[in-house]
Amino acid sequence: MAQHNDLGTEGEKRAVAFLKNKGYKILKTNYRYIKNEVDIIAQFQNQLIAIEVKTRSTRDFGDPQDFVKPSQIKSIVTAVNAYMEQKDIDLEVRFDIIAVIAINNTFEIEHIEDAFLAI
Repeated sequence: MAQHNDLGTEGEKRAVAFLKNKGYKILKTNYRYIKNEVDIIAQFQNQLIAIEVKTRSTRDFGDPQDFVKPSQIKSIVTAVNAYMEQKDIDLEVRFDIIAVIAINNTFEIEHIEDAFLAI
C-alpha cells in the first residue's frame, strides 16, 4: 500500500479513537454506497454524524479540511442518505470533518462540527 494510504488509514483510526473518547457511538467506518463513501458514521446524543477524515503530514499546502471539495460533499450526502434509508434511521444529520496532522509520530486532531451543509 502507498505511504499516503497508510497515513490516511492511521488518521482514520486516530479519529475513531478520538470520537469514542468524546462519547460518540461509532456505527460504521468506510461505509460505501455505489461510488460514494463516508469515512465514519457515528451517533452522538440524538444526531447521526457523518464524518470526513482528512489526514496530512504537513500544513504547507493548507489545512486538511480545505481539501474537502463540493463533489466530495455531495458524495458523502448521497452515502449517508442511503445508509439512513437502509437502516431505517430517522435522526437529524450533522456533517463534521476531522482534520489530522501527522508530524514525527505526533498526531494533532481538530474536530470541526457542522463543517458543511447537505448540497
